[in-house]
Amino acid sequence: MKKYTKEHQWIELNADGTAKIGITRYAADELGEVTYVELPTVGKTIQGNDTLCAVESVKAASDVFMPATGTVVEVNASLDKDPSPVNDDPEGAGWICLVKDVDAATAAELMDEVQYAEFCK
Repeated sequence: MKKYTKEHQWIELNADGTAKIGITRYAADELGEVTYVELPTVGKTIQGNDTLCAVESVKAASDVFMPATGTVVEVNASLDKDPSPVNDDPEGAGWICLVKDVDAATAAELMDEVQYAEFCK
């Protein structure tokens, strides 16, 4: 199940305790064509609401914030060579990283898809 932040990030919690993180379609559309993704460091524990990484586009550079505390275990390394999935499929192939040890209580407080859609109106 995906949960969403007011900063337009998503987190998808998996049954094995890991979670994928990325930016939403709304954020991708606002950024315009993404030209570079500064991926987070594998092994680093990042607190909820702290900067996870940066995304640069033809319009601006923006920080991506960690939706809930967790430890980065994998990054989407394909974005180094081709960041276009962040625009083309931001909530699928454009994922940024996989984390473990997610603070489930914080993640549970985030918006669900219906709440996020309402927030974006």
